[in-house]
Formats: sequence, structure tokens, C-alpha cells
Amino acid sequence: MKSIRHLFMLWASFCITTHSFAAIDPAIIRSTMDELVKKDSRNRVHIEKAVQQVANLWQTTDGSDEDFRSFCLKNYLADPREKEEVFLKISDYLEGIYGHFNEMSLRLQKNMTLNTGPLLPVDERFGSFKPSTHLSDDFYRSQIAFVVALNFPALSLKEKEMLGTNRKAWAYARLGDIFTKRIPAEIQQQVAAAGSDADLYIDAYNIYMGSLINPKGKHLFPDDMILLSHWNLRDEIKANYNKGREGTEKQRTVYEVMKRIISQQIPVEVINSGTYQWNPYNNVLYKDGKIVHGTPEATVRYQKMLNNFKAQQEVDKITGNTYIDRNFNEEMEITLEEVEALFHEFLSAPELKEIGRMVSRRTRRKLEAYDIWYDGFKARSHLDETQLSETTRKRYPDAAALEKDLPNILVKVGFPEERAKYLAEKIAVDNARGSGHAWGAAMKGQKSRLRTRIPEQGMDYKGYNIAIHEFGHNVEQTISLYDVDYYMLNGVPNTAFTEALAFVFQKRDLDILGINNEDPKKEEMDLLDKIWSMYEICGVSMLDIAVWKWMYANPEATAEQLRDATIRLSKEIWNQYYTPVFGVRDETVLAIYSHMIGYPLYLSAYAFGQIIEFQIEGYLQGKDFATEVDRIYKLGRLTPTQWMREATGDPLSVKPMLEAFRKR
Repeated sequence: MKSIRHLFMLWASFCITTHSFAAIDPAIIRSTMDELVKKDSRNRVHIEKAVQQVANLWQTTDGSDEDFRSFCLKNYLADPREKEEVFLKISDYLEGIYGHFNEMSLRLQKNMTLNTGPLLPVDERFGSFKPSTHLSDDFYRSQIAFVVALNFPALSLKEKEMLGTNRKAWAYARLGDIFTKRIPAEIQQQVAAAGSDADLYIDAYNIYMGSLINPKGKHLFPDDMILLSHWNLRDEIKANYNKGREGTEKQRTVYEVMKRIISQQIPVEVINSGTYQWNPYNNVLYKDGKIVHGTPEATVRYQKMLNNFKAQQEVDKITGNTYIDRNFNEEMEITLEEVEALFHEFLSAPELKEIGRMVSRRTRRKLEAYDIWYDGFKARSHLDETQLSETTRKRYPDAAALEKDLPNILVKVGFPEERAKYLAEKIAVDNARGSGHAWGAAMKGQKSRLRTRIPEQGMDYKGYNIAIHEFGHNVEQTISLYDVDYYMLNGVPNTAFTEALAFVFQKRDLDILGINNEDPKKEEMDLLDKIWSMYEICGVSMLDIAVWKWMYANPEATAEQLRDATIRLSKEIWNQYYTPVFGVRDETVLAIYSHMIGYPLYLSAYAFGQIIEFQIEGYLQGKDFATEVDRIYKLGRLTPTQWMREATGDPLSVKPMLEAFRKR
């Protein structure tokens, strides 16, 4: 569960009239506080915070004002030893509850997320069903939530930053994060349904590349090539940087497909179908040599985005803040202002122009918009991806083969055999329907799931590269669950920190295959690759944020208006941060990311993940990889600032990356 903090001042105005929240008499609240302070005079601030939080959460169905007062006086734990004992028992109970609900969700979404065959309507119904939607209500009805809020009240970010290295205090604080809002089950279900519907849409958005033709009617791609948007389309662009004129033509064709998806001019007839030949340049369909009139997708993509927004608006009414606030201030525990300032600082760096000129020289042409994914700095850029895929298909013909090899992969990246076995036996591999993801365990005894797409002919290099990335997530998920000292500290500060370890693993994909890079400029190339990749992901993150800001400024907007706004904003961000480097204006490439549809505001986690990864990699230089990874990810779910301080000794910053470029 991710951390959530309550905004006390806004709670009552949003909740009293719509969800029967009790307006406890202030005099009762004050007298209750005073009574408890008599019992525990050393903790006045804690008591006042706790009693006020319970009052904010109390509904008329929970009892009268006198019931509220009686509950607080009876259930407050003044004895520190008793409080610790209760804390440990609550942690154990929650681990069992969260773990089994996690297992149910895995089973319910199995057919939607795994390649188990054609989807049926019943699969979507069960996949969007969230069995835990009434859990929060049940916690309040049983008054468990009030026991927790009274004895482990939520701390502000500033208060958490003052906890230092007191592990027990951090664990208490994370328990306090759980019961700060009271979201009705029907609203939780709406959010889950909108998210599941968007996930299904993007997980099944495939382009049959063998049916594409260029303006001359030529087929450029193999007949059996089917690519998922946007991930595989992007990777196909990356794969063609070392293939001369033909590779460039393929890249331009893929980008034309992307632009049609963004504008929603793409014909529905070519989504998940190879029935028609399609020229994405003029958007014309052909069958048996004759022109066929297609039906534009029009607004489906943006309606999915809007559905997520509408569902979150219902949560806004309860919390008194926005999804943007909850995502950054509460979930990531970094303010939006800090995020935007950090991204702006990086995107405005003059060093990017110099790297852009390098890319232009290496491609022997002027930069084009899709060059945000230039892949030529990577160690594998001189390698033929076809040969790499032959290697990975032979080694990993199916999910079972990859799962069997997990201990060996860990040994290759530096883990001792015994430790590698310990971690690997807690991770299972599944064949994904979509591009792949990592699904963590929620209790000890449960396995994390590594999902990646594995075609019938075996895992190609693209799938393998994604799998190693996801495996990094699984390693973090396992260490930060099984090896933390308190269950309430399991996990990492936010998703960016798990992305960091995923990137660390992904960088070592060729080493795992036994392919060594003897290039003396390897370190410089790695640095250039990181900076260029950061350049790309910061831009799409800024667009993701800008689109959500626009939706909140225009809450009654239609899908058509959202589409037009997204395209306009993508051009504005491109013109501000990319035109100075690329020399071209009004490109929309930043809007292709499927995360904007299925994982709202998640893209910033990738950007922060890359910043964190760079700092961790720098810290790991000259140290034992496995020992330090174990130490760092045993820190658990501290705040980002505290985690970075304890992990590397330095604050979170883009400056080390840019300074490394200047000193290269």
C-alpha cells in the first residue's frame, strides 16, 4: 500500500454534506484531548493530532459525540510497551489481509494480463472487479481504523523528515499513513473500473506491421511482426539505428503510425488486425488493390484518459484535494513544484544541444522528432538485433526457461549463489499479454511476478530487455518485503525508486548474455545514453502533468477537446524544450506514451528513476554490487529525501549527471 496523508483543513467542507461525516462538537474534541493529556502528559502534540484525526474521520453511523469521546478515552495507548505490542500485531494482521487480497487480484486479472488466449466479456468483468473495495469501509465499521488513527496518527512530510534513522518511528509513521481518508467503496470501484478499462485498451493495442506500406506501396516489415503501442513501436525505432537508409525509412514509417494514433486519425480497421494494407503517410486503406474507406478511431484514446479523470474527481470530493496533489505530495512525497523545477532545469541545460549535434553526426542527417529515442550510444548499438533475438529465443523459448535461469542471472550481476537462490525462488515468470510488468508480493510466502511478452517462437531481444528491467523490480520487491525489519516499511519511497533498480538491471542485459563491450569509450557512451534518455522522459512527464492540469482547469471538457488540448500542449512543450536542439517545430511525438492512458502521472517516476539510478550507479562504483543493493533496498519505505541520504549520502539532484558530462 502506498502512503497517503490527510489534509485536515479541507476535510470537513467536502465530507459533511455528502457522506454523513459527523461534526463533532469542538468542546467534546477539546475535553477529550485534555483527558488524554492527563494520562500521558509527555505527548500532548501527538494526542491533539490523533484525536483531531479521529474526529475528522468519524461519521454519524459510528456513534454520537459521547461515543466518540468514550472510544478515544478507552482505546488510547499511553504505555509505550503496549503500543509497540499492538503495532506488531496490527502489522501481522495487515500483512495477512493485504497479501490475500493481492492473491485474489492476481487470480481475477490473470486472463487480462497474461497471454492465456482470446479474452471473453466475462474476463473483463472479473478483471475490473476489485475485491478489496469494501475493505476500508469494514475497517471503519469495526473501528480498527480509529484504533490506528488514534495511536498512530498521520505525520506531515516535514514531521517525517525529522525522524532521522529511528526505524520504529518510521514504521509507526507508515502505519499512520493508512487511515487518513474514508473513500466509499462505490467510488473505489469506479476508480478501479476506469483504470482496468484503460489498461485493457492499451494492453490490446497492436499494429500489424506486415500490413503497412510506404508511399511507393512497398512492404518494409515482416508479415508476422505485430507491435504493441507505444512500447514496441518505440523499440522498433530504436532497433533501426544501425541499418542505413532502409532503417531510416522504417523509423519514419513507424513515426507516421504514431502520429495517426495521437491524432486519432488511425482507422479502427488496422488496430489489432492485418486485414487491410495501410499507408500511414496518407492514411489510406487498401484491400485487393482497391481503396477502402476506413473509420477513424476519433476519440477513444482520450475518452479512456477522461474516464480516469472523472473517476478521480469523485475521490477529490472526499479528500478535498486533487489527484495531482495525491500523486505528488502524498504518493511520491515530492511537491509538484519541485518536480517541475527539476525537470525544467534538466530540459533547459545547454549541454543537450551539444549532445543533439553528436546524434546528428552519428546518424549523418538532421535530427528528426523520433530521435528522442536515439539508441546509438548504448553498448549494443553496434550489434545486430536480429542476432541478439536469435540468442534470446534459443535461451528463453518460454516463461519456464527464463524462470529457471533467474538464479544464474543474479549470479552474473554479482550476487553470491546462495543469495541468488534465496531471491530467485521468490519470483515467478509469466507470459504477458501486454508489454510486461512486475507485480510484487504483499506478504511473506508469496512470490513476485515477472511478466513479459514471449511469442511462440521464443523471447526476442526486445522482450528480453524488458524482462531484465522487470526483474530489477522483482529483486527490489523481494528484498524490500522479505528483508525489512518492519512490515510497515516494506517497499520503497515511491515508484521512482523501484524504477531505479530496474534501470540498473536493464543496463546489464548484454553482460548477462555474455556479450562484452571492450569499447574504451563505454563509460562516456553510457553517460550520453543516460542524458539523452532523461531528455526524452522528462519531456513526456511534463506533458503528462500539463494534460492533467488542463483537465482540472476544464473539468467539463469532452474527449474531442481533450484530444485537441493534448496535441496543442505536446507541441508547446516540444517547441520550448526540443526545438532549440532538434531545429523542428510543432511535433507531437511526446503524446504517444500509453502510460498517459493506463497509468496516469506515472511517467514522472521513470524520470526520477533515472536520476536515482545515476546517483546509485555512481555510488556503487568500486563497491560490492550485491552487498550494497541489499543494504540500500532494505531501507524500505522512507521518504525520498531520507532514503537518498541513507542510501548514497547525497540529495536527489540532476546536477551530478550534467556535471559528469562536463567533466567527461
